[in-house]
Amino acid sequence: MVFSSLTFLLYFLPITISVYFLLGFSIKLQNTWLLIASLFFYAWGEPVYVLILIASVIINYILGLFIGKYKDKNKSVAKVFMVIDVVVNISILFVFKYMGFFVGIINGIIGFELLVVPQIVLPIGISFFTFQALSYAVDVYRGDANVQKNPFYMGLYVAFFPQLVAGPIVRYKTIAEYINSRKFNIDTFSDGVCRFAVGLIKKVLISNTIAVVVDKIYLLTETGADLYSVSVVMAWTGAIGYMLQIYYDFSAYSDMAIGLGKVFGFEFEENFNYPYISKGIGEFWRRWHISLGTWFKEYVYFPLGGSRVDNQDFMVRNTFIVWFLTGLWHGASWTFILWGLYNMIFILVERLLGFEKWKNYFGLKYLYSNLIVLFGWVLFRAESLYVMREFFANMFGVNGNKFVDATSIMILKEYWMVYIPAIIFSAPIAKMLRTKLLNHDRLIVRGTCKVAYVLLLALGITVTMLCLIRGGYNPFIYFNF
Repeated sequence: MVFSSLTFLLYFLPITISVYFLLGFSIKLQNTWLLIASLFFYAWGEPVYVLILIASVIINYILGLFIGKYKDKNKSVAKVFMVIDVVVNISILFVFKYMGFFVGIINGIIGFELLVVPQIVLPIGISFFTFQALSYAVDVYRGDANVQKNPFYMGLYVAFFPQLVAGPIVRYKTIAEYINSRKFNIDTFSDGVCRFAVGLIKKVLISNTIAVVVDKIYLLTETGADLYSVSVVMAWTGAIGYMLQIYYDFSAYSDMAIGLGKVFGFEFEENFNYPYISKGIGEFWRRWHISLGTWFKEYVYFPLGGSRVDNQDFMVRNTFIVWFLTGLWHGASWTFILWGLYNMIFILVERLLGFEKWKNYFGLKYLYSNLIVLFGWVLFRAESLYVMREFFANMFGVNGNKFVDATSIMILKEYWMVYIPAIIFSAPIAKMLRTKLLNHDRLIVRGTCKVAYVLLLALGITVTMLCLIRGGYNPFIYFNF
């Protein structure tokens, strides 16, 4: 079940919210209801693999109890249980996400099919809820979080449906207080509804629309230059389109997740902060998928020593490990691994040159940052090294392809009204304008801004619902991870 489906919007969400507030006299019953609703939400699309989710909850709950029991009495024993927790979680992730990839590598190295490649369907969101469960065990071991003795509350933390299948990755200590105690606040509820609406509009009206163009161009690229020649303009249209699509797809999901959290009284941390206004790749990754970057920093990079090491070779090693794992986390494919190492190279170069301390050339830094990210997204989107090579060749006209053709002109004419607003609103222009108007000295200006905001959201939701009722392309990119 996806947030931008009629099943979710017209049935699941209204019922869940209604029952939740009817149970407002007991937070325990509310938590139990949210856990039941979350398991149903996951089982809707994964009726078998919901057992994996439940098993993850039970395993991490039990091991968390042992870690909490021994972390003050006998640190060595607590460490053993923590290591067991890490091994079990990584093993589950390996079996379902990476086993086929590594079996294929082994067969390729020895030159024949020694091992049968397992055909295992990837459970939706397994990377997200596994990392979330892992952070709980490590935080309890470190003393950064108290052990959760209520198995249902542990289940709610891991399985809470707003952020279950595509994040943001939430650390237990961030929401522990909300699980145990929270109160209804009409302002927070209203903010949550508006935030969800913004995310839904971004997803359906922008990301889904651009996805049609992008997927078509990549499909034509995959057929090969012998069968169809993708022009330079068309290739760049596809590359820029995917850059916009993935931002509006994933940031929209984060908006909806954060909004739903507010509706139920939970506060999740921001996951995106206008990454395309960055002036460097290092800054970009502090603004993009913030929860994942924070996870790798807290649980991999810092424990390895981070950048505060005497030998800079160790800093390079630590950065390599983080970005190799970041690429692998996104998928069992060489293109994802290369994408991770590609980003690592620019981050290391920027760090060694002190790039972020350069005070001038802001325009060139913006251009550099977005070009590097754009090329990185081409690598990220390509389903194989062959498609990656073909796409780059088409972008730079070295595939014997034309600079522009009738099809690329037609695409630009039909979709410029989506591309241009998407580019404009990927910067915080609307946010800054709204903040300025809401802080205006004149009451009438502030009031007009609030009314206009609600009316625009209502109009956007109306158009969005009409699009969903009509039917159309409705993928979620990060459900694949």
